[in-house]
Amino acid sequence: MISFNLLILVSLGYVVFLFLVAFWAERRAARGRSGWLRSSTIYTLSLSIYCTAWTFYGAVGYAARSGLEFLTIYLGPTLVMIGWWWLLRKLVRIGRSQRVTSIADLISSRFGKSTALGGMVTVLAIVGTTPYIALQLQSVTQSIGVFALGSGVGSGGGWQAGDFNGAAMWVAIGLAVFTILFGTRNLDANERHHGIVLAIAVEAAVKLVALLAVGIFVVWGVAGGLGPTLALIDASDLAQWRPEPSRWVGLIFVSGAAFLCLPRMFQVLVVENSDERHLSTAGWAFPAYLLLMSLFVVPIAVVGLDMMPAGANPDLFVLTLPLTQGQNGLAILAFLGGFSSATSMVIVATLALATMVSNHIVVPSWLNSRTPGAVVSGDVRDVVVISRRVSIAVIMALGYIYYRLSGGGAALAAIGLVSFAGVIQVLPAMVGGVTWRGANRLGAGAGLVVGFTVWGWTQFLPSFGVDAVISRAVFEAGPWGIHWLRPQALFGIEGMDPLVHAVFWSMFLNTGAFVVVSILTFPNPLERLQGAQFVNVFDYSTGARAWSQSAAQAEDLLVMAQRIIGGAEAQQLFQAEARGQGKAGFLPDVTPEFIGRLERDLSGSVGAATAHAMIGQLTEGQMVSVDDLIAVADETAQIMEYSNRLEAKSAEQDRTARALREANEKLTALSIQKDAFLSQISHELRTPMTSIRSFSDILRDGEIEDDARKRFAGIIHDETNRLTRLLDDLLDLGVLESGQVQLNMGESPLSDVLDRAIMATGVDPSALRITRRPANEAVTVQTDLERLTQVFINLITNAAKYATAAAPELRIIVRQLDGRVMIDFVDNGPGIPPESQSMIFEKFSRLEDEGKAGGAGLGLAICRQIMGNLGGQVDYLPAQGGAAFRVSLPRRMDVAAQ
Repeated sequence: MISFNLLILVSLGYVVFLFLVAFWAERRAARGRSGWLRSSTIYTLSLSIYCTAWTFYGAVGYAARSGLEFLTIYLGPTLVMIGWWWLLRKLVRIGRSQRVTSIADLISSRFGKSTALGGMVTVLAIVGTTPYIALQLQSVTQSIGVFALGSGVGSGGGWQAGDFNGAAMWVAIGLAVFTILFGTRNLDANERHHGIVLAIAVEAAVKLVALLAVGIFVVWGVAGGLGPTLALIDASDLAQWRPEPSRWVGLIFVSGAAFLCLPRMFQVLVVENSDERHLSTAGWAFPAYLLLMSLFVVPIAVVGLDMMPAGANPDLFVLTLPLTQGQNGLAILAFLGGFSSATSMVIVATLALATMVSNHIVVPSWLNSRTPGAVVSGDVRDVVVISRRVSIAVIMALGYIYYRLSGGGAALAAIGLVSFAGVIQVLPAMVGGVTWRGANRLGAGAGLVVGFTVWGWTQFLPSFGVDAVISRAVFEAGPWGIHWLRPQALFGIEGMDPLVHAVFWSMFLNTGAFVVVSILTFPNPLERLQGAQFVNVFDYSTGARAWSQSAAQAEDLLVMAQRIIGGAEAQQLFQAEARGQGKAGFLPDVTPEFIGRLERDLSGSVGAATAHAMIGQLTEGQMVSVDDLIAVADETAQIMEYSNRLEAKSAEQDRTARALREANEKLTALSIQKDAFLSQISHELRTPMTSIRSFSDILRDGEIEDDARKRFAGIIHDETNRLTRLLDDLLDLGVLESGQVQLNMGESPLSDVLDRAIMATGVDPSALRITRRPANEAVTVQTDLERLTQVFINLITNAAKYATAAAPELRIIVRQLDGRVMIDFVDNGPGIPPESQSMIFEKFSRLEDEGKAGGAGLGLAICRQIMGNLGGQVDYLPAQGGAAFRVSLPRRMDVAAQ
């Protein structure tokens, strides 16, 4: 018999192995080498989280008790993958185009970005999933108990679930830690959870191999071959089993609908899908996987009933049969298969639910409680991360508490179907939302409320037993004597199977309320736009415009984006958009198309409703132009195509006109700056020359004392240096622009370069406090170190001139990304006005306060030229609370390219 300590050691080793697999996948994806991690094979195997411990262990017990009825849990998903492939493809396409993060986000986004609907689906999903998490904890605990007590007969040997509550607690803690480590690293829905998905794929292979190995052993190692096994089946009670058609249809429908609506299935089926074409492979491969999982269920059940003692738990035949035959290695493999079935489901379910809780409950509530204007870069991102981690822990704790309160009894097996029936109440809103443009949020909300109320009354509350929640009198006569409201005989219809009765009435009334209310009410403009995008997603995958021209400033939108996805990510997003518009810098034009794209990008992190609400605050609620409504109402493809062409031409003309205006404004500004430069340069040359000539005449012609002679000579020396610096700048800029600069390559830690620059500026620490993070600066760069120092000196000097805060401060922030080093110089001064930001790197350009500029306006132009020659660039970062410049360069410069 296997010792309990050995089993724990094997379990811990398996968990460590999964950690290493997940960690390796995350590292590989972070390096941009995620090719096969996005393969159709991994995607198909990830769908195996449908096969939980209820399937791995419970299918055998189900067959032993109810014959071939266990097949319904496999037939439902199979029919969905084969017969509803068009719906799956539509959901995946919608998920990609709308940046959907969960099933709650899908419903919320479809029906006007409704926060209330998203929150409602989230709460109901938690109610329906928590008992199922408890079921997985029970299965793991029962399997541990089989080994721990050495009985080989499971719970039939007198073992009770409460004897190993500590094991269930530690399993719950371990799963919570794993999910937090690998499930909350990426907030963006389009950033796949590679570590978790690969770990689930590995677990899918383990549980399939384990079940097949046990089945092969039972048939050929215990029963004596295929013939004797078939004879045992013919002689068993299973041969006399007769299906009940209504229950079969009901169970197939429930399992198929649950395959679409369970939060964990939606997570892997839609959210984690990286390529729509993977559905083609999964369409046949996943049914094949289910076929293999069910292949030996009946033989194991029949042989177990024949060989095991009376009272043995048939749910554990997969474990107890190998143990009774002395096959300890096979028993451990079976245990790991069941462990994989339970853990994969719990990990993905808690991850999906935590995402829903953060996006549809925590973040909206937190934003509503915040004082307007209290904005900190990354604050929303921090709230999302913390809320998801806390939610994972809380959801796992709820599962454990439910397990303890239920006593780990057989009621959990029954609650599996009860949970399925509850979760599928979102099906009418989901299917109707993607197929019917007339559906609206009032109809969806009415359907959800009616469906869940009927489900709770007819199935959930009765599942606790007579007189537990509902009294026997209510069961027999209905509440207040209303006979047609009896929980298991609604509207006076008796004799139906309780499950079929509950599913039929809840889905019928749910769908009816959804359709009737949608017909009697009218969707708002945003719902109509979203309806057009969802229903016609294959025609308009990029999404129609949902925002009209707005007065919002790009800088305000950048501040908001930084709150959600962080500073560096937001700046990259805005810079890419600016490049796409043909503009330099970080601030693109605020067009309706850009606002729409920004909303979809942010939706991937905080959900559609929250992203829409935050953008709406900045755009003053100006949504849905008349043209948009016409586009929604237009039903003919010809008019739609013509409208799209006109819109494209109009957009192109707008871009051209903006570019011409900007070019004209820039030329005008440059002309003014050039005139100012000529005036300034003549002044800068004349003033020192006048001083030099005057004091030279005095020294030549006059008899003066030694002190005066030294003072006059010093003035001549200083003015000469001033002229030299000015001429050096002019010559330096000319050399840099001609491309004839000679680079003197060297290698040095970046911290040393910054140290030399700070010392060279001679900045008084009491006049400008400079804060740095030495650990981030421990990076070696290979470049022209003198030129790079020159750039740093100029930027530090600028901060000393313009940081006019009461306590001037300059933050130097270093980070690395894709082989490049980025150094940000951020002060706490007033910053540079938006209208001046496009000119600061031009020659002759100076700020309006010439008393502080003290130069010819060449410093930043020289910096830009130097960085261009070093293979990098220098940019102004808007929306940082002060003047902020980013210097970026490769860690190792390609000398041969110079």
